[in-house]
Amino acid sequence: MSGPSEDHEAGTPVTRYRSRHRRPRRWRRLVAVLLSAALVVFVAPTVLAYFKLNHNIKRIDISKALGSRPSTTSVSAGVDRPLNVMVMGSDTREGIGTTEYGKDTVEGGAHSDTNLLVHLSADRSRALIVSIPRDSMTKAPKDCNDPKSTVANGEVRQWNYNFNKGGPACTIRTLEGLTGVFVDHFIVVDFRGFQEMVDALGGVEVCTNVDIADSDAQFTLAAGRHRLTGKEALGYVRVRKTVNDGSDLNRIRRQQAFLSSVVQEATDTKLLLRPDKLFAFLDAATKSMTADADLGATTLAGIANSLRHIGVDKIEFVTVPTEVYPKDPNRVQWKDNASVIWEAIKADRPLPGSSDKPKPTATSTTKERLTVAPDKISVEISNDSGVEGLATQAGAALSVQGFTVAGYRNGAAGETEGVVIRHSKAQKAAARTVAAAFPGAKLKADENLGSVIVVHLGMGAANPVEVPNRKGKDPLPKMTVSAPPAVPDGLDTRKADQDICS
Repeated sequence: MSGPSEDHEAGTPVTRYRSRHRRPRRWRRLVAVLLSAALVVFVAPTVLAYFKLNHNIKRIDISKALGSRPSTTSVSAGVDRPLNVMVMGSDTREGIGTTEYGKDTVEGGAHSDTNLLVHLSADRSRALIVSIPRDSMTKAPKDCNDPKSTVANGEVRQWNYNFNKGGPACTIRTLEGLTGVFVDHFIVVDFRGFQEMVDALGGVEVCTNVDIADSDAQFTLAAGRHRLTGKEALGYVRVRKTVNDGSDLNRIRRQQAFLSSVVQEATDTKLLLRPDKLFAFLDAATKSMTADADLGATTLAGIANSLRHIGVDKIEFVTVPTEVYPKDPNRVQWKDNASVIWEAIKADRPLPGSSDKPKPTATSTTKERLTVAPDKISVEISNDSGVEGLATQAGAALSVQGFTVAGYRNGAAGETEGVVIRHSKAQKAAARTVAAAFPGAKLKADENLGSVIVVHLGMGAANPVEVPNRKGKDPLPKMTVSAPPAVPDGLDTRKADQDICS
């Protein structure tokens, strides 16, 4: 297979996408479009629109096909826990939710080459959007039609084939089995309404630092900033081979910048003051969606209302870090440090190194009743951050609450992430009180220790807060220094308010 194919529905010649040796498909190039639709459903502040547009969204029930699942603390859709929404892109709306995926595409069925996990924090103050590269080779259930078939006893295959094997249920089962992240809802999107969505916004601004002349996409654009119409934007997001190194990973980064522009346009006050334009955009977006049976009008309206005041600067994008798959240089596999993304999502905390720090409260560290008072606890503080004065600052904040600071030491900078509290088995209850002073702290048993508890302050360590059972009433001293963020190697992130030319 070679050469461009005509997409008469969009009225634009498109080239079918492949990793290197397969023909590209139009929808595989539209990461930005998929996430645009999903984010607007969750971020746009007009609750009434969700009821009016509810009939546009097709819904299916895949609950019986999901098999064993990770635990979750609640089934409520209210603002009391985080929500995770799996967003998948498909080149067809036929057969979704069934096992018949081989009847409507020339390559033997639909694939979801665009896969995004949208994480909404419990307090709805931030959103994290995780892009999963389509060429990722991971473990997956061998038989997606058998709920008892799991990732653990499964096979290795390319990520985008999970949808082909068993639709959204198989994709969700694979993600949950690999990461332990519970997926609350899913959305499958096609791109027939893409041009209408962009045009409803009055166009979208993009930025390129090089001239683009892509014969496959039949698209040209001079370097600089431009506002594109829907048809032009369709060409822009299709471009791959002639920009940078031509890889899908670099295209994801470029399309995240495009999506940032879409989010800025979609949440701009001028749009929100034009109900006709807002409705036209939402109408185009929702017409292309299929969702789970529980994602009804009431749930959508509740989520939308809870996100009315989220800032664009609180929407962050990240791509799962990958490396070359040893058995095929045209494929990739997840790096070990991809786990920091899943752990952050499960703990509902910002990514390591993020400027969005969780609100420092003692209750965010421990929910159990503290049984040992600070004046019964002796601590030693190790500065493992390399920041001068961090340990003595923490010591002063502990002392004013009744803790006894037995001493200070300097550890190896960069070897500790966050706050690690080492303790003997006998001092476990006392260590919990110490941990209450450091949001996000981790406890680590060490039988080489006696009665003294050692506090290690590493990269990204939180400054101390008041513990519920503190002694005395004097305020904590002012915190003048902070540990530098711990940014995992290869973690590629960007904020929605970031300059689109960056």
